[in-house]
Amino acid sequence: MEVEERNVSSGYAKPPWIFKGSALYQIHLVKASTARAFIPKEFRLVEAFGYTLGGFFLASYDDSPAGVFDELVMIAGIVWNPPTSCAWAARVLVNSNEACHHGRKEVGLPSQVARFSKKITAVPKRKRERAFGFLDTFGLGTTLSHPEDLMEVKVSEVDSAASANICNIQIRSNESETKLGKWMGPAIKMSLPSFSGNTKFNPNLLKYSCHIHCRVRPVSPAVVSKPLEDEADKNHTSQESLENERRLSVAVMLSKPIIALQFKDLTMQVEAPVVVHPSV
Repeated sequence: MEVEERNVSSGYAKPPWIFKGSALYQIHLVKASTARAFIPKEFRLVEAFGYTLGGFFLASYDDSPAGVFDELVMIAGIVWNPPTSCAWAARVLVNSNEACHHGRKEVGLPSQVARFSKKITAVPKRKRERAFGFLDTFGLGTTLSHPEDLMEVKVSEVDSAASANICNIQIRSNESETKLGKWMGPAIKMSLPSFSGNTKFNPNLLKYSCHIHCRVRPVSPAVVSKPLEDEADKNHTSQESLENERRLSVAVMLSKPIIALQFKDLTMQVEAPVVVHPSV
């Protein structure tokens, strides 16, 4: 789809906006029927055999225009924007009021304030069977990789009208990853174009780009689960449309992972968004 573009004024500090920290970028196969619930009718979903590419971006920023904060971007899928394609976020959760306000008003993101509870647990190694000692000499034992640490991130939306637990994310580091030591992977530069907007806070359709410079390496995919709904959640989620949005967002998180990438020494430069209009 060809588009006409014009600049959008910003209430944040002067763009581009710089974010520094680390992140986990996990790509999933998302059902096209799930992704379409978030995609405006003006755009065409990129899909094959009933699936599109979505997933999530879990970041921890130690330096940003909004200070230190965490972010979970749930990516519904990829939409076509000739001559390239762009991602569409189903939901963005941040534990910063300032970052939430900026995301909503200036970037057109479906941002919500959330709570990120993190816990790291050391998982004991399993002992190798004595009978396989000879094979272990050549690295051919039956237990080649053992969990070392488990970090659990519990994400809950914080809303006075309808608070709710959203998901649990378990990130494991195993022996093969630990053996890499301080090696953080090659330094890369990449650009991630995205569409946004079409929300009550910013009804325009927008396009913006994130230019990323970081060290990247593949890691074991994180395990995502949905917390059991308690009575408090049921009482607070009386708004059916809100609960449906959350349910579909969680469905994106629970879809099948393809690959997970760890971003270290991350510097992300976000450009000011522009309004896009379908050409007549």
